[in-house]
Amino acid sequence: MTQQELNKLGSTLWAIADDLRGAMNADDFRDYMLSFLFLRYLSDNYEAAAKKELGSDYPDILPDVMQQLKANSQLEVWYSENAQDINDFENLMRRKVHYVIKPEFLWSSIAEMARTQNGELLHTLQKGFKYIENDSFESTFQGLFSEINLDSEKLGKRYPERNAKLCTIITKIAEGIAQFSTGSDILGDAYEYLIGQFAAGSGKKAGEFYTPQQISSILSDIVVLDSQDPSAGRKTRFDKVLDFACGSGSLLLNVRKNLGPHGIGKIYGQEKNITTYNLARMNMLLHGVKDSEFEIFHGDSLSNEWGILNETNPAKKQHFDAVVANPPFSYRWEPGETMSQDFRFKDYGVAPKSAADFAFLLHGFHYLAKEGTMAIILPHGVLFRGGAEQRIRRKLLEDGNIDTVIGLPANLFFSTGIPVCILVLKKCKKPDDVLFINAGEYFEKGKRQNRLLPEHIDKIVSTYQFRKEEERYAMRVSMERIEKEDYNLNISRYISTARPEKEIDLKAVHTELVVLEKQVNEAADKHNGFLKELGLPLLP
Repeated sequence: MTQQELNKLGSTLWAIADDLRGAMNADDFRDYMLSFLFLRYLSDNYEAAAKKELGSDYPDILPDVMQQLKANSQLEVWYSENAQDINDFENLMRRKVHYVIKPEFLWSSIAEMARTQNGELLHTLQKGFKYIENDSFESTFQGLFSEINLDSEKLGKRYPERNAKLCTIITKIAEGIAQFSTGSDILGDAYEYLIGQFAAGSGKKAGEFYTPQQISSILSDIVVLDSQDPSAGRKTRFDKVLDFACGSGSLLLNVRKNLGPHGIGKIYGQEKNITTYNLARMNMLLHGVKDSEFEIFHGDSLSNEWGILNETNPAKKQHFDAVVANPPFSYRWEPGETMSQDFRFKDYGVAPKSAADFAFLLHGFHYLAKEGTMAIILPHGVLFRGGAEQRIRRKLLEDGNIDTVIGLPANLFFSTGIPVCILVLKKCKKPDDVLFINAGEYFEKGKRQNRLLPEHIDKIVSTYQFRKEEERYAMRVSMERIEKEDYNLNISRYISTARPEKEIDLKAVHTELVVLEKQVNEAADKHNGFLKELGLPLLP
């Protein structure tokens, strides 16, 4: 599918959402829309795999015959005719595609119920969602649809009204998708498109779950490069990758896309917001990541609630080949008295209550493997604020952990208009300097948000990869210079964007003025000649 076709699919689905959400706000309707798209993907993938496994035994029945049999899907016919083989078949499917969906819960069945205004649609959806959460996969996905209230009065005050509303929504989605091919990548991309559209409609709330794809691409392009010698090119495989504030999972999926579907042993993500946590789990599955290939944890990273990370035994400590993150900017937190002894912070100090930026950074950095790379998006304040933040910054610099500072343009995010930066950190880095990249002036201006074009992204990544210096854009700064600047990493201290004023040739300007004055006098004399002939007053 071309980008143009993908945009058309996304805009088709967005138009449906905009038309049908009625009394719901965009955030509420997002959960319905994305969940139905998710069900469509799971169903298509499962039915295609079932058809392949059953071969000639897979029913090939015309629609009118299906109606006579009162069946909503081909697979439902096979189930009814092969009851004794269902258990073996489902065991096979769990091994092959890692999940099972009963025929009555498939999208094709749900869409047919919606088309015929079946009064049991709502009840069937409720049963289907519970089945997918608890029984479809080897590992349970409890609460996956917890944010979708099928009994919400926003759908209708009584059951028949709610059922009818759902029939309309699902029928419209089915009709909208029908004109497009819907492979897993396509539905996954459409899912990402809709997340972006809902993010745009949510304004500042979007900062909780959405990292623009262009910025996502920069981080993923950086961390997949060889950590010790980025110029050597990309790594081919990671054992583990972590995003401890993963939102909808787009950063992790971008890293996976860079390395290929088999390039990561396991993806790890953590998300505090329950709605966003569910989005991330759906997003992983929608992009073809098997349930055994990822683990998303619902909990607070700052409190370190995840058992596999909150391990004090050094022998059991988790190490990740790449850490990426876009945590909440300048988040207010309550560290508590014991936090200074937390193994993540005790060698550096505790970030102030007013801004948890360095707390997030140190959390992720603690779990970075020796040969790994960490890329994190933060507000510019982390580069120059004093107090506890300066002490943390100094320690990281003196230990040689801060590799690159990248300044980005303003107004790239839905959640804030301020410019942000990317910090690249490593446990062991070869260069004894810090690379500064000032990319703040390279963007395409948009009505609501500015955008980074592919050439802007390539310039940033290439400059990082080959550690290139360029006037007014990139500079390698020694630790001696940084120490003299009192460990202040404000980019403008090292890279000036001011353009020198053009030198003026006073002699040439004087000559030009003399010529102009002569021309003015000649024109005035000529004009007065015309006025004299007409008997009109002359100009002074």
